[in-house]
Amino acid sequence: MATVNTVNGPVDADDLGVTYMHEHIFMVEPEMQHYWPGYAGWDEDLYVSKAKAALQKLHDDHGVTTVVDPTVPGLGRNVRAVARASEGVDLNVVVATGWYVRKDLPHLFSLPFNDPDAKIKALETLFMRDVEEGLEGTAIKPGVIKCTTAADGLTADVDALLRASARTHLRSGLPIITHSDHSNRSGLVQQAIFREEGVDLGAVVIGHTNQSDDVNYLLELIDGGSLIGFDQCGFASPNAPLDKQLENLAELCRRGYSDRIVLSNDRMIFQDLMPREILGMMWPDADLDSPYGQVHVSVLPGLRELGVGEDQINNMLVEAPRSYFS
Repeated sequence: MATVNTVNGPVDADDLGVTYMHEHIFMVEPEMQHYWPGYAGWDEDLYVSKAKAALQKLHDDHGVTTVVDPTVPGLGRNVRAVARASEGVDLNVVVATGWYVRKDLPHLFSLPFNDPDAKIKALETLFMRDVEEGLEGTAIKPGVIKCTTAADGLTADVDALLRASARTHLRSGLPIITHSDHSNRSGLVQQAIFREEGVDLGAVVIGHTNQSDDVNYLLELIDGGSLIGFDQCGFASPNAPLDKQLENLAELCRRGYSDRIVLSNDRMIFQDLMPREILGMMWPDADLDSPYGQVHVSVLPGLRELGVGEDQINNMLVEAPRSYFS
């Protein structure tokens, strides 16, 4: 039986239950907080308390038992705060190794690692240190590997990140979860590189695919072997308003692909990249202290109205995540 690392230790994949596959708890940029302590209002005790209440509410109101938090360097991972927030809560939290790179890695990678293979190896070494020793000097082990391909596409550093993630997967057995961009169909680029590196694409979630209005693109990703993440529920995109996203998801379910789809909200309790007053303007109807309910409050009722059955919903929330981690 496969086990999954969580902040509170390993659990059996069969015991994950209802799983949100892409949520953030805290996004706290260490450099900002080092040089400007308390930037954007970060108060760890306050936000740990808010997160603890939000996670317990998610369990109590909707029966969610596992959340995957793919916050990594580049987004402001803080596993000690996440561990405090999950303590005593009836919910598993899975955290990640990896990196969030839109275009370039930090400049410290520029000069010593001009050779692409050296850069890949350096990243792989860092990720494997997380896997073998724990994250940020703790005993907490990652349960997933996070990597990105954004609107800038396949830059040299993004290529190195994808290949290092693939090689870490092959050494560690941890599955991969990605950030992709619908505008350049970068999920297909990610799949191509993972395939070159020998990755079993069944252990990959291509993220943020609901931001595309192109069902054929989504089918290409599924046919390529990956799971796809409808993991920004409640986020409209310029070419995929929320009703179109819901229609696409229902169509994929009608075609028999509910076991290849995972769901989530991609929300957070705190991020210093975007202070809460700006988040409040982005999400005027959202409860910023309890932001994770969009899947159950809006998406699932909408799917039921479109004829999606409970077995298909269970596939997306329980069976697909269990299979991915197995």
